[in-house]
Amino acid sequence: MLLQLAVALLAGLVFLVLGRREAISAAAGAAIVALGTALMSARFFSGLGGAGLAFSRLLTGMLLKWIVIVGGLTMILVQYKLPPLAAITGLVAVYAVYLLAFRFKG
Repeated sequence: MLLQLAVALLAGLVFLVLGRREAISAAAGAAIVALGTALMSARFFSGLGGAGLAFSRLLTGMLLKWIVIVGGLTMILVQYKLPPLAAITGLVAVYAVYLLAFRFKG
């Protein structure tokens, strides 16, 4: 998750060249994925139990993550009217890091 937050900061800095609104949009688009991942992890690792309980925690954590991502992206694009290309670029950049982290893990 720390790597995701670092990419969110990097996306904001890269889009700062285009303007302040674009930088905020890119950083916010990336940060909502990091927030969703944090909430999913907190839900999944919230205690001990059997396989069925772990599976249900994983499913509810994934559902919570997607609610946060879709809701956050909706707020960025509709409520705050920030540039969509920057927000989606930040979101995709953080998801690329998320997938690469699983690919190169031990």
